[in-house]
Amino acid sequence: MAVWDDVVGQERLIEQLAAAARDADALVTAEGAAVDGTDPIAQSGTSKMTHAWLFTGPPGAGRATAARAFAAALQCVSPDRALGGAPGCGFCEGCHTSLVGTHADVEVVRTDLLSIGVKETRDLVRRSSMSPSGGRWQVIVLEDADRLTEGAGNVLLKAVEEPAPRTVWLLCAPSIEDVLPTIRSRCRHVTLCTPPVAAVADVLVRRDGIEPEAAAAAARATQGHIDRARRLATDERARARRNAVLKLPLRVDDIGGCLKGAQELIDAATEDAKQVAEEVDAKETEELRAALGAAAGTGGRLPRGTAGAMKELQDKQKRRSTRTQRDSLDLALTDLTGFYRDVLAVQLNSTVPLANEEVRDSIRRIASSSTPERTLRRIEAVIACRQALDRNVAPLLAVEAMTAALRKG
Repeated sequence: MAVWDDVVGQERLIEQLAAAARDADALVTAEGAAVDGTDPIAQSGTSKMTHAWLFTGPPGAGRATAARAFAAALQCVSPDRALGGAPGCGFCEGCHTSLVGTHADVEVVRTDLLSIGVKETRDLVRRSSMSPSGGRWQVIVLEDADRLTEGAGNVLLKAVEEPAPRTVWLLCAPSIEDVLPTIRSRCRHVTLCTPPVAAVADVLVRRDGIEPEAAAAAARATQGHIDRARRLATDERARARRNAVLKLPLRVDDIGGCLKGAQELIDAATEDAKQVAEEVDAKETEELRAALGAAAGTGGRLPRGTAGAMKELQDKQKRRSTRTQRDSLDLALTDLTGFYRDVLAVQLNSTVPLANEEVRDSIRRIASSSTPERTLRRIEAVIACRQALDRNVAPLLAVEAMTAALRKG
């Protein structure tokens, strides 16, 4: 299995990254490059390799997966390379440890909070200045570059602009506009596309062992979003929540139905956040208490001077809960957009397969009772709700405004 096997439906991107990995390998193994302290990339004016990359693409396209695969290819130590084989075998120690997250010279940074601040970024920049312990590359994968605060982006800028000779930055964001202009101008930009539904279904069968019929249904329902398709195919609760969202268009006939539907969406998102808290918060808290000197499971008093550390953890958990709720709401709104897109397809007699085939009767009912113009206005209402949530409008107010607009059409 090569490192690129999980990069779904991105053949042109794989070709580009594989070429860069070959050049990177040649630069590292060139005589004197590993010992004279010079920058191997700067010494070569024709290399396809560079110090900073920006991966962009729609949600679910696999930006982080592609970045991690590239990181693994850069660390590949397969003997086949000397015989002309491309880096990224997937089996050697460099590839394997990079992919599973244990390679000493590959730092993968993701956040479950709303933003990445200055303190975390300074720690990352400090890490990037270190020489690679294995003699190849120090690779920093920043999966949520769009969540950098302005101050954090300014801290990162210097490191991206003047990186250490063996450091490679791999930044991921939904679009190029989500990254500070000063940073993106210093990165090589690569774009991922939405994977074909058939390709997503294939990887669910091959990698996750999902039955072909279930894999195809999940891939079609999520329209090529790899992570959502996996979750939908494997998590009964996710399927139940999605089914509830798809019933909403039939329940907004009056203002009472609008308000009730909005409250149920908020309650479902809150429950999602609560589940995450139950799974993670207690473990984190107990581990920190143990690290600070409190006996595990006793609930005893913490040593003097450690209350600040516990307060910092609680604040982090609260911010994570807020993001989880927003992500869950955004997922519901994405499903709702897909429903109305199917309605529009039926109204326009499109031959495109429906994403929500399992609720075809509901789609046809809404389609026959409205017009394409009204459907477009409803889609706009859902988009407006997502934008309001991005502006930190109170979630219940934003969702109530949306459901009222769905009723009026």
